[in-house]
Amino acid sequence: MITLAGRLIGWLAVWIGSLFLIVATPRRVGWAFLLLLVYATFRAVLQLAYIRPSIQIQRVLWEYPWQFLSGVPRGRNKHPLAQEDEMWLELPNPEEPGEQIPLLFLSGMRTFWWMRRFGTARTKPELKAQIEPLWFAGDPRFVAVIAATSHNGEAPKRLHLLYQRTATGRRGVEPTDWNASPAALERARRSGAHVPDVVRPHPRAY
Repeated sequence: MITLAGRLIGWLAVWIGSLFLIVATPRRVGWAFLLLLVYATFRAVLQLAYIRPSIQIQRVLWEYPWQFLSGVPRGRNKHPLAQEDEMWLELPNPEEPGEQIPLLFLSGMRTFWWMRRFGTARTKPELKAQIEPLWFAGDPRFVAVIAATSHNGEAPKRLHLLYQRTATGRRGVEPTDWNASPAALERARRSGAHVPDVVRPHPRAY
């Protein structure tokens, strides 16, 4: 959140500075600063749009510790058990390790970086290696955060929020318990996921 706030303040400062220079300089020079003003506006709007996911990411990290996962199944084509045609990761059910649960990249923001590293047969190995091992925190049945490893290998970077559509609380989307224990449901609720108060059957299509 501190980094996000710093970037937002920085781009707002660039925006104000560009506006001042447009007014203070001759017209033929001001056009160059107009382009900078437009770009600063775009970047500031992006930072504002990322505030809510950043708050959600922080809530997840308060509840779940980071794990390092290697060889996580992933794909860019539609998962056979998912309704949406999105990139996906498969992660073990915390209470039934033999069951793999697909987590989809349902958010449209900041996914291009991940898409390149998910890769295809032609993707360079050094790109794929940037998300191997994968930093993971959360419960794949509800909400989770993934991240790549920084250059020094000691910290996460490119944090990205993933969630099940049933945990978003969107109108018309019923939450499900995934046969989770009461403790797991309460932990997911504290992390910001929408979970049912009454136990519901576990659906087999995600």
